[in-house]
Amino acid sequence: MRLHGVEEQLAFAGGRAGTGAATWGQSAIWDVVSRLGDDAARYNVGGGLPLDPPLPLAGLADLVRALLLRHDSLRTTLRRDAALEQVVHAGGAIPLHVRAGEPDDVTATAYAFYHELQALPFDAERELPVRAGVVTAGGRAAYLILSLSHTAADGWGLRNLLADAAALAAGRAPDADERTQPLEEAAFQMSEKGRRRDAAARRSWLDKLTRGPASQFPARAGRPAAAAFPNAVLNSPALALALDRVAAGLAVNPGAVLLAAAAAAAARLGGAPDAVFQVVVNNRFRPGMAGAVNTIAQEGLLLLPGPAEDFAALVRRTFGAALSAQRHAYYDKLALDRDIAGLQAAGDHSCFVNDTRGLMPILGFGKPADEPLAAARERTTLTWPVEHAPRHNTTFALDAQDAPGSLELAMTADAAVLPRPDMASFLYGIEDLVVTQALALGEISAAHR
Repeated sequence: MRLHGVEEQLAFAGGRAGTGAATWGQSAIWDVVSRLGDDAARYNVGGGLPLDPPLPLAGLADLVRALLLRHDSLRTTLRRDAALEQVVHAGGAIPLHVRAGEPDDVTATAYAFYHELQALPFDAERELPVRAGVVTAGGRAAYLILSLSHTAADGWGLRNLLADAAALAAGRAPDADERTQPLEEAAFQMSEKGRRRDAAARRSWLDKLTRGPASQFPARAGRPAAAAFPNAVLNSPALALALDRVAAGLAVNPGAVLLAAAAAAAARLGGAPDAVFQVVVNNRFRPGMAGAVNTIAQEGLLLLPGPAEDFAALVRRTFGAALSAQRHAYYDKLALDRDIAGLQAAGDHSCFVNDTRGLMPILGFGKPADEPLAAARERTTLTWPVEHAPRHNTTFALDAQDAPGSLELAMTADAAVLPRPDMASFLYGIEDLVVTQALALGEISAAHR
């Protein structure tokens, strides 16, 4: 795919260099992306920010160079020798794509440009894992877009990178806190303390897998995977409003509300006594990790017994179960895969939930306008934008993501287990559970006025 506009090579030099073992996060993403082939771009992470006031193009180039030198992950390639290694480069060049826009359509141009950049796959062995795009207005840089390979950063890392970019664009120095670089992280993982943490996480996973159900959709277990996995997207302004209202009313975070609703909706369809989800956890809990730009997030295993109950009680219980999943989500995934393969009977762990709200800033999507939930719900839409190639060990993957004035639930599923009508029921079921609970909390609040 070739982008229209001007492509330049932005050269840089003077960074740290080194070679060492890959981190757990790099290895896990490499393992996934290397199996996807032409579909690998689906795992890219990217976002952008408006530049107000706009910068001269030379200033924009200096800003991007500063980011490249600040974060080793942006200068890191991977190579497979006896084991996967990371190679940090002191210098090199990345593509800088420039597209002209008009002052009154910079945001719309940037939005389209962002999607084009995101659709380009990376070669993690042969090219640096970042591309920059800039939309100009009047010859000056008005919007910066950064597209990264997932081997370089996860959503939390992208957010940190854009925060640094915003500080530099405003003439401020980025946060001066020490930030763990990938080679430093790999050294911790190989230390005695790191090995103990890995062992504890893998023990937790295996314990949950032996207690969880063999299948969360037992009536359809054992069927060959469908030739194509449909992708459904529910766009719901009402869910965006209701999620925050329920979280505030029940004194939990919105992520726990979403997980509880997904568990209850899955139980309605499959009838399994327990819900087991792989949930993406940011893992930025150690000193030096909070501001790191790297791929650190991994899946924790959420085991939620008995999701068929009063929804408010389920939400509160989910909050605790999610903390357990988060506590044990930092591990050597290749070693965990070997452990699971050695189990005589591993429970179903083929359902994934990834809450990316707020993690991939694109156009500064704001919250939806406050309005009655019934009115907002009338604007819910369900679309089927694409089909994907079959995914290994996946019954469904659910992503919660920001949309303009709304929230989107994007679901890819094995149609042999969850045909399209069931996918639609699952997504609408999540919306119904959360909106109904928000309305009930509103009625309780009104009764106590």
